[in-house]
Amino acid sequence: MKKTPLSVRLGVACLAAAAIGASGVGAASPAGAAGVKPHRITVDPLIHKVNINPNKATFTCQSNPIDFSNGSPRCYQPSQIQKAYNVTPLLRDGKDGRGRTIVIVDAYDQPYIRTDLNIFNRTFDLKKANFRKVAPQGVPAFDITDPNQVGWAEETTLDVLWAHAIAPGAKIVLVQAKSNEDADILAATQFAINHHLGDVLSQSFGEAEQCVDPAIARAQHQMFVKAKNQHWTVFASSGDSGAAQPACVGAGAVLAASSPASDPFVTGVGGTTLNADAVTGAYQGETAWTEVFGCNPPAVATSDVNCSGGGFSTLFTKPGFQDGLVPGSARGVPDVAYNAGVNGGVLTHCAVCNLTVGLAPNDPAFFLFGGTSAGTPQWSAIAAIADQVAHHRIGDINPALYRLARKPSSYAATFHDVTTGNNDVAELGGFGYSAGPGWDAVTGLGTPNAAHLVRRLAD
Repeated sequence: MKKTPLSVRLGVACLAAAAIGASGVGAASPAGAAGVKPHRITVDPLIHKVNINPNKATFTCQSNPIDFSNGSPRCYQPSQIQKAYNVTPLLRDGKDGRGRTIVIVDAYDQPYIRTDLNIFNRTFDLKKANFRKVAPQGVPAFDITDPNQVGWAEETTLDVLWAHAIAPGAKIVLVQAKSNEDADILAATQFAINHHLGDVLSQSFGEAEQCVDPAIARAQHQMFVKAKNQHWTVFASSGDSGAAQPACVGAGAVLAASSPASDPFVTGVGGTTLNADAVTGAYQGETAWTEVFGCNPPAVATSDVNCSGGGFSTLFTKPGFQDGLVPGSARGVPDVAYNAGVNGGVLTHCAVCNLTVGLAPNDPAFFLFGGTSAGTPQWSAIAAIADQVAHHRIGDINPALYRLARKPSSYAATFHDVTTGNNDVAELGGFGYSAGPGWDAVTGLGTPNAAHLVRRLAD
């Protein structure tokens, strides 16, 4: 099991996508049709055991300095994240996503997810989750000896628990693909949309745009068109490899934007390192997410995980909502950002993680997770709250986000503009992008001031 210099396994997932134009998209072949090449979608969530049997919902890692000066990572619990991103006033006012449904797509089974939810909720005083699993193609029995399935189960844990942490009143439907072949994940997502399973879609995975058969990519884009027409809000992670993505075959990295985050009907979520008060969670600042040892350090060069994914699509031209804010003629990603640092990660009960370190599934051990896949379900939760406030689906939010960013007063009220840091990649000779005022190809428009943003989106 690969380790980063922080001895942390990070919450990351990888989905395949492929060449497709922003306009003139060809007719799609259905998933699994003849001529569609299978591509395995692998995940390797990175975790760090934090504490066992806490007497109360307080962990020593919460007080670690965010500059990593004592050699140990900072961690956050739900109330701190809620406070930092100004979700707390919404929850206090009963705006918790009730009456709305978040759909999370992952692969394989996670047989202990309800155990995780129960312990997580009990520890952090969250309400019981309204949760169910759907496996439209069926799933194989969980195999703890299969690292592939273990990775997906850990990713599922992060997605479900932290969507619930931000919108504890929302229903959560976990749609499980039968395998991590891209055609199977596409089929699971199509099932969710075709059967109207929810209001908001969360996809914590992504890969270089050039890595999937074009027929899969066309089908994926047409699925997002359908989702937009049904007024879904769709989120995807921008990746944890900076300006690069893992190569399609073998080790190494290639300059690429991440799909499906690069689709114009998807809101791409990048990453930051959040500095919030160790007790209250009060917001103190953020930088673009790059771990202290840099993006893609040589010691873990093949894992390509350590900083916010971002860049420019080679498949989609710049959509109109990015005009005047995004340079060049290509679709820029990410659109927004959220806390993603391993140093500054989120506390999560993970039964599958317990098993990997010799504990029982229900032992009250907690693990620290990071990555852009931590922010994607939390942005989905914020959208579910906005749906509740609006009394209807708010749908594709990209045009509204950029419209808010065009007016200085509304931008300052609804976003934290992240202006420092970069996503330079060692394997690309240090190439990458820098954060700066307004939109950038590291943190997008920035992170949410949820109480203000929700009300603007619901108008």
